Amino acid sequence: MSDNRFSSCENCSHYLIDTESDVFFCDAALDEDDVARLMGSTSYKCPYFDFYDEYKIVRKQI
Repeated sequence: MSDNRFSSCENCSHYLIDTESDVFFCDAALDEDDVARLMGSTSYKCPYFDFYDEYKIVRKQI
């Protein structure tokens, strides 16, 4: 998909996969209003977005 909302979610640390059923879902505490804004607008920025960086902890150790 070329929609930026979904590419942003894929880079978020709250975007998880259920390994048993191969279903992707958001683990953030979104209420109904946040979900409606996120799905209904192309310019809405998720307030819970946290860029997933698997090397963040390693940089702190150096």
